Amino acid sequence: VQLQASGGGLVEAGGSLRLSCAASGRTFSNYAMGWFRQAPGKEREFVGGLSWNGGRTYYGDSVKGRFAISRDNAKNTVYLQMNSLKPEDTALYYCAARPAVSGRSFYLSSSYDYWGQGTQVTVSS
Repeated sequence: VQLQASGGGLVEAGGSLRLSCAASGRTFSNYAMGWFRQAPGKEREFVGGLSWNGGRTYYGDSVKGRFAISRDNAKNTVYLQMNSLKPEDTALYYCAARPAVSGRSFYLSSSYDYWGQGTQVTVSS
């Protein structure tokens, strides 16, 4: 499956952004999805994960209560709504996919087989 992330940009602290990740090439509903981010000099960090039908969601501790992940299987797209953004949210954001039947952890980057190219989010103070 091919993944194309978009929606990043420059925003002031306290603002909002919505990232999108469009999938193609395979049946989208067969895949669980995740969002990760990586800031310069830091390890890749889990942001959020979503089951194949959106029924289960998972979030990293640093974004709980501020970010929301969702998907539209009819549009082959997963979203990451980011509210109350902070300068420490600045990073390159990646979407990722893994077969839903694999049962692997949502939280680990090694669980995912397919990755998008990343979209930059910069939050100014």
